[in-house]
Amino acid sequence: MVLLFRCSTAGVLAVVFFVSGCTIPRPSLDRVASIVAERTGKRLQWNRGGAEDAEVHQAVRALLQRELTADRAVQLALLNNRELQAHFEEIGIAQAQVIEAGLLSNPSFAASVRFPSRPPSGTNIEYAIAQNLLDLILLPLRKRIAAAQLTETELRVGDEVLQFVAEVKTAFYTAQARRQILDRLRVVSETNETAVEFARRLHEAGNVSDLELATQQGSYEQSRLEVAQTELQLRRDRERLNRLLGLWGADIGWTMANHLPELPAHEISLANLEARALTQRLDLMTLRMRLDVIGQALALRTKTRYAPAGINVGIDTERETDGQRVTGPTLDLTLPIFNQGQGEIAKLSAQYRQAERELEAGEINTRSEVREGRDQMIVARNLTSDIGKRFLPTQQKTLNLTLEQYNYMLKGVPDLLLAKQNELAAERAYIEAWRDYWIARAELERAVGGEISGKSQLNRSKP
Repeated sequence: MVLLFRCSTAGVLAVVFFVSGCTIPRPSLDRVASIVAERTGKRLQWNRGGAEDAEVHQAVRALLQRELTADRAVQLALLNNRELQAHFEEIGIAQAQVIEAGLLSNPSFAASVRFPSRPPSGTNIEYAIAQNLLDLILLPLRKRIAAAQLTETELRVGDEVLQFVAEVKTAFYTAQARRQILDRLRVVSETNETAVEFARRLHEAGNVSDLELATQQGSYEQSRLEVAQTELQLRRDRERLNRLLGLWGADIGWTMANHLPELPAHEISLANLEARALTQRLDLMTLRMRLDVIGQALALRTKTRYAPAGINVGIDTERETDGQRVTGPTLDLTLPIFNQGQGEIAKLSAQYRQAERELEAGEINTRSEVREGRDQMIVARNLTSDIGKRFLPTQQKTLNLTLEQYNYMLKGVPDLLLAKQNELAAERAYIEAWRDYWIARAELERAVGGEISGKSQLNRSKP
């Protein structure tokens, strides 16, 4: 009997290894990395404790030694953000599920030893080994569904990466604009400090009234307050960016350009962006994949609703008390008499309809997001141009003329301060519109599902 058991076990294991295979698939972040590279020109790396992690560390160090731009900040975040690395592990979990789906359930083994109460006094021994045959039949279908779920996970993680890219760009442009405004406020504050000192001397000489001196001092204190408030806001912006970049300690001393990047001389074509978004948005691909997975599961359960829930085939051998051995096959069926999968089928049907509605809603929302992003970018560009070419020069000219008349004592301090305030407000509006353009462009790229230029920028973004 021992020999029979070993042979049966070896045969079953041979079937298991032949059907399911023993090869663990390599990490499939390669596909996600390829998708992200096509849409952003940036590199992804799944840090798993290998030799490539050292290369990533060197790339991070090289990026931090240079002045950060939006593109460099995105590349740094993609390599160094720990939460993003945690999302990558979802792919490993999905891969493990593919492996699990490709394995047969373990065979069952049973044994019993019974002792007779009267002669013949031989011991009754029975052994049995069985395997669920239904697992073998459904194995290809289970593997196909698990593979589809893995693809769905890859697309979902890829979409999270693209959303993360837009978030990093938005945070970077916000901090850069704040820095630009702060630099201008510091210049204004220094100018006001000099003006206060000059007004104090004139006041001592009797050429400036108490009201004019107080007004000048109030303007200076107001400018100092604005500098302090803006410095605080900039610290918040930098800390938000530090979290996205995954930086701490000495690494938070990174630098960036003093002003936002110039607007492109010519805007790219915005035609057919909706159609492009519908074909390349990864979240829509995920919804379509989810619909397909549920459809496959529903079809599988519907086809097998009348099949036995379990088909166990095996071999049983028994030695009687008189020494005679009885050996033969066994068949154990679970008959679907009461439970024919009605609840599972109803649940899958509802989930399928739910997935259909979610896909339809996603496509509608995508079209709206593209239109909104496109309009926001165009408006921000036009506003930046109008302020920079018309409104700001007018306020600067007004300030210069007011200052000239103030020097000739034709205008008073209140007139000069008002002109300064209007000029500063115009500069602030210009910088904020400039910032809004780049943020709107990042949001439009997120809505479209990739760079709206449609060109990979791998060469440009290499660290």
